[in-house]
Amino acid sequence: MTVTAYANPDSLVSTAWLAERLASPDIRVVDATYYLPVQGKNARAEYEARHIPGAVFFDIDEIADTSVPLPHMLPSPEKFSSRMRKLGLGDGNKIVIYDAHGMMSAARVWWTFRAFGHRDVAILDGGLPKWIAEGRPVDDALPHPRERHLTARFNNFLVRDKEQVRANIASKREQLVDARSATRFQGAEPEPWPGRRSGHIPGSFNVPYTDLLDPANKTFLPADRIRTRFQQAGVDLGKPVICSCGSGITACVLAFALHLVGDENVAVYDGSWSEWGLPGDTPVEP
Repeated sequence: MTVTAYANPDSLVSTAWLAERLASPDIRVVDATYYLPVQGKNARAEYEARHIPGAVFFDIDEIADTSVPLPHMLPSPEKFSSRMRKLGLGDGNKIVIYDAHGMMSAARVWWTFRAFGHRDVAILDGGLPKWIAEGRPVDDALPHPRERHLTARFNNFLVRDKEQVRANIASKREQLVDARSATRFQGAEPEPWPGRRSGHIPGSFNVPYTDLLDPANKTFLPADRIRTRFQQAGVDLGKPVICSCGSGITACVLAFALHLVGDENVAVYDGSWSEWGLPGDTPVEP
C-alpha cells in the first residue's frame, strides 16, 4: 500500500495554514535564513528588508558556540534560553520556521529547538518563496517581542560528535547519511569550506537534501517518495540514522524528512564535514 501521509503532519504547516493563524497569540514565526560565506549575502539585511509580518530573525551564526573555530555549533542551553527569551520565543508558543530558500536552513533551527527540548515547532512548507509567490503579505517592520521564558533541556540523543562518528565507523550501530550533493560526496567538487579535504565519511550513504523536495516549489515530497529515496540510497529505515552534511545545516533537512515519516530520534553530526574534513586523522573515502 502506498502511504503518502506523514507520520508527524503537525511538524509541517502550509502557507494557507499560517496565513489563517498569523495573528494568533500563541503562534510565533521565525525567519531562519542562512547563507554560506561564499554566497556573499547578508541574511539579516534581507530579513530586515522583507519578511513575513511579525517574524523574528534567528541568527544561526550568532546563536551558536562562538568560542570554537567551527561554524554555528550548538550553543549552550543557557545561551539558547537567553537568546530565545529576547526573541519572545518560549514555553507555550507554537513556533513556525521558514527560510528564504524554500527549504534549506529552516530545518537546522527546527532541529535546534528540538535538541533543547522544545517540541511544538514546525516548518513552513515552501518557505518565503512560496509565501511570496501566492501574494501573501511581507513587510520591513521590525517586531519588538515581549520577553518570554523558554526552558532548555538538552537532548543529547539528537546530537553526535566526531568521536562518536569515528567509533560508529567500526561498530556500524547507526547509519550515517550525508546530505551534500553527489559530486561533493564523491570528492569530485571542491568543498566550499576552506581547507577541507574532499570525499565522505567511510561507510556513509548519500541522500542530497534537494532530492527530498519538489523542484518546482521546494515543498517536501509525499511520505512514500521520501521513504523510497532513502531506500534507493541503501538506507534501512528500520535502523538508527545519523545525518551529516557540510556544516550541520542541510543534515537537518534529512533529519526533518525522516521525522515526517515517523523516525522521532534521528541524530545530527553537528560538526559535519567542516570538522571531519579538516586535515588530520579522520578517515576519508573519495
